[in-house]
Amino acid sequence: MTSPTLAAGLSALTDRYDVLLCDVWGVIHNGREAFPIACAALAQFRAQGGEVILISNAPRPNAGVIEQLDRLGVGLAAYSRVVTSGDATRLLLAARAPGPAWKLGPDRDDPLYDGLDLEFSELDAAAFISCTGPFDDEAETPEDYRERFKGAVTRGLPMICANPDIVVQRGDKLIYCGGALAQLYEALDGQVAMAGKPHAMIYDLALAEAAKLTGGPIERARVLCIGDGPRTDLRGANAQGLDALFIAAGIHGQEILAKGYLDVAMMDHVFETEGVTAAWAMPELVW
Repeated sequence: MTSPTLAAGLSALTDRYDVLLCDVWGVIHNGREAFPIACAALAQFRAQGGEVILISNAPRPNAGVIEQLDRLGVGLAAYSRVVTSGDATRLLLAARAPGPAWKLGPDRDDPLYDGLDLEFSELDAAAFISCTGPFDDEAETPEDYRERFKGAVTRGLPMICANPDIVVQRGDKLIYCGGALAQLYEALDGQVAMAGKPHAMIYDLALAEAAKLTGGPIERARVLCIGDGPRTDLRGANAQGLDALFIAAGIHGQEILAKGYLDVAMMDHVFETEGVTAAWAMPELVW
């Protein structure tokens, strides 16, 4: 496996790419505050004529993510459009309406269901599980759901998971996401469907938005995916045949940047473990 090329900054890559599909959490904010240098880099790319589609595994429609970006201080100059796993997952949920569904996740994710005519029930009466994450992601782990999942798998209930991320960085803490619950459900022989990264549906939506902005077909060789998640961002880019830029100062920052610089050997080990590759790498997103 060839190591990614270490890029000094996004400015070194602008002649190669017209469109960026950029991850959000871990790249331009940490859930509590924006990363001004990363936001400035994206804004500069747009100022030079490029388009930036933020592609997030947030389990909510893009309007809620845009509101969050505004609260955290991510300016509109940093992106052209936002596409979320929630946007893509609504297509899967609509196909199973009216359900009923067992709604697994915090109330803040309820906008996912607006206008879908879904009915909800307790787990023992549900036709499927709709998972956006743990009910309490600050305290719960996947193991808190093992026994409930065993019963659901026995009944043959499928799960639709609206957030494929396993963990995400909130401030200086890693918290479990919907993908960790889906991973356990699959390990128990449950059936899981997902539309966010690394799955194709969210990339189809993002590239369609890019085509609207550019006014024509997108040349895939001119698209760069940016992210910190090997299992989601890099695996998705690899599956789509798109170049990827890995940002080390995300969920693997404590391993890859432990020595105070980007440890290429450790990065390669993470990539080999996950079976992914990237064309480029940076400690953090900079211009």
